[in-house]
Amino acid sequence: MYQKTVLPNGIRILTERLPYVHSISTGIWVGAGSRDESPNEQGITHFIEHMLFKGTEKRSALDIAKAFDSIGGFANAFTSKEHVCLHAKVLSTHLPVVVDVLTDVFLKSVFAQEEIEREKYVILQEIRMVEDTPDEFVHILFQEMFWQGNPLGLPIYGSAEAVSSLDRDRMLGYLDRAFHPERIIVAAAGNIEHQHFVDLVSPAFENLHHPGSRIQRVTPPDHQDVRVIQKDLEQVHLCLGMRGISLADEMRYACHLLNVVLGSSMSSRLFQEIREKRGLAYSVYSFSHSHEDTGILGVYAGISPENVRETLLVIKTQLHRLSREPIPTGELNAAKEYLLGSMYLNAESTDSRMNRMAKNEFLFGRYVTFEEVEKKIKEVSSETVLEWFLSLYEASDLALLLLGPADIDPEEARSILAKG
Repeated sequence: MYQKTVLPNGIRILTERLPYVHSISTGIWVGAGSRDESPNEQGITHFIEHMLFKGTEKRSALDIAKAFDSIGGFANAFTSKEHVCLHAKVLSTHLPVVVDVLTDVFLKSVFAQEEIEREKYVILQEIRMVEDTPDEFVHILFQEMFWQGNPLGLPIYGSAEAVSSLDRDRMLGYLDRAFHPERIIVAAAGNIEHQHFVDLVSPAFENLHHPGSRIQRVTPPDHQDVRVIQKDLEQVHLCLGMRGISLADEMRYACHLLNVVLGSSMSSRLFQEIREKRGLAYSVYSFSHSHEDTGILGVYAGISPENVRETLLVIKTQLHRLSREPIPTGELNAAKEYLLGSMYLNAESTDSRMNRMAKNEFLFGRYVTFEEVEKKIKEVSSETVLEWFLSLYEASDLALLLLGPADIDPEEARSILAKG
């Protein structure tokens, strides 16, 4: 059962009671992320996320870690381009402890300058780790190219130069501006009573009052560039994409189904054609990265340098086919079962239920039932998918980035994608 309480200052408290489980997953969410940073703040949201576990007015970083370990709980945090979340999972009997620690971390962190300086080196190592992981780094480079000139295209962790320049005053200023009560959601899913959770949470949050400021997000235009970035690697990492779908767009179910058919499952067309039939790649998949106002529909493959041209041709052929032929009914129905199976299996996790509840509140201001989503998925027809894909697909306007020892120039790669 889902329930919602809004405190006088605008903070929303959400719960979903699942009496058949032993655990509770809870999270403190803020509707601000890396896309909301100004040029001199790049990486600050992610840095703040790190600092929230580095000590409060009454707990050291070690005390925080021991508090969770002593109750057999798990705690972590993440930053995305649109959100920050501190979350924990514990047995239901330990809910008062986890609420006390999480609220202390969120509201009373001290941001000691010596800890900030120490954590800079940790984040710089994190940046270098990503840059040394080409199958991950290629996506970051692709988004920078695709949404160039807009903060949505920049990496969540910022740049080494930006991170090195951040200090305590700038962090506290950003907190006052971005962590406004009306952007905060406290959510919990599991074996929980709503009013009990409200009684635990509200004393800490009800006195949170600071003016903040309005976050204005600008939807970025797409840039269909083709780039080859030479790097001494064993493989060429290919990332290709086009404008996708926003998280709230009514056509998102058509996009999800096409993505399953194209490359996000083992029976998908790209996986079968590129890996199973031709042996061109070990890792190949399609993806749909969505945000509140835009998204990317894309393809990734890690391939040998000599297989770049053939792989591009196969991808282009499969995209062209999807733009010309309706997906056969049997294949579409299998994709629907794949999505429904994933949704309902994830629903058995309290973490997943808590995340889903908070994200739907940010997007729609309400709880979205599983039955509603199932109905929407089942209603999608092959003609709907074809019509949606035709509205955005243009072979000559695909964006492409190749990272590695690619023996091909951008003009040739463009010509392969654009051929009829």
